[in-house]
Amino acid sequence: MARPGPTTFAKRQREIRKRQRRQEKLERRAQRKLDKEQAALEAPEAVPGEDPDIAGIVPGPQPLPDWD
Repeated sequence: MARPGPTTFAKRQREIRKRQRRQEKLERRAQRKLDKEQAALEAPEAVPGEDPDIAGIVPGPQPLPDWD
């Protein structure tokens, strides 16, 4: 059985890039998690009994757009 040859320079470079990408992904995930937590803290408090999806919508005819 033949033994594998020494690790090539290109392979080492690929492995280094792979580790860097993995580290960058972890950092991005951590940043998104912090951003979500910040957004949750800064979100306005919901009024009990009011649907947040339709809060502030006024029923009736809507104003005409400026471009019309």
